[in-house]
Amino acid sequence: MPRKSLPTRLAATAALLLATGALSAPAASAEPSDASPGDAYVLTVSTNPTSTDYDNRNVDVTGTVTKADGTPAPNIPVTVQEVVLFTTWNPWGDPIDPNYYEPRDLGTPVTDTNGKFTIPDVDIDHVSGSSLLNVQHRVQITALYDEDGDPNTPQDGYYADTAVAANTKPSSVSYQVNKKKVKAGDILTVRGRVSLPRGVEPQGTEVFLQTYWENEYHVKTTVEDDGFFVLSVRVSREDDTFELRTAPTDLYVAGADQPLPVTNTSLPRR
Repeated sequence: MPRKSLPTRLAATAALLLATGALSAPAASAEPSDASPGDAYVLTVSTNPTSTDYDNRNVDVTGTVTKADGTPAPNIPVTVQEVVLFTTWNPWGDPIDPNYYEPRDLGTPVTDTNGKFTIPDVDIDHVSGSSLLNVQHRVQITALYDEDGDPNTPQDGYYADTAVAANTKPSSVSYQVNKKKVKAGDILTVRGRVSLPRGVEPQGTEVFLQTYWENEYHVKTTVEDDGFFVLSVRVSREDDTFELRTAPTDLYVAGADQPLPVTNTSLPRR
């Protein structure tokens, strides 16, 4: 499913830094030895706590910028983002980015006299309203300082990131199919119900039906208020993979996958 990429400036800068080897890797502490040869600064970022859950979704983001000799670097603007990650659908094994990114700007704090910056009470959550199909339950916090603000000069850029685990509650999906053996032209109908944790409303939960290995889903629907759904699809000669996937609207509720016991008798012989 389409996702927004990282904003142009940050994405371009990070890509160039990685490609040229000029990227300063995250460091656990600001010691002189953390600086790579030629680096003028060391950038770090961390969160407290390092994981969240359904009832506790907020963290404090902190970080440091130090000079290569370990002394604090004051008055440094650091661009901080929260990035929700999605797994790229790639059944072909192509050498493409395994992730989609949905970033959100958290601000550009400026380091204090001790070289420290803080953004308190950051909500680790999905806020855009897009589908959560294939969402990863870890959220990145990224920090970037580019000395001249020009992504085309990666030698003066510094980047760090950390991950926050978003611990989820489970969900499930039950179903009935009108046929277990189908042929090209048949209508396959799947009726079912999504069950979410107690207290979580099912409204907005998406259900996807896959029929072919190359396509993650053929049709989709949104459950009724009681969690029930119906999906129907005309079977083609090539359909060989029948599976349900669900995507609740809450980052802290895991989706469910359910292979279907359906065989297409019209499949070409291999």
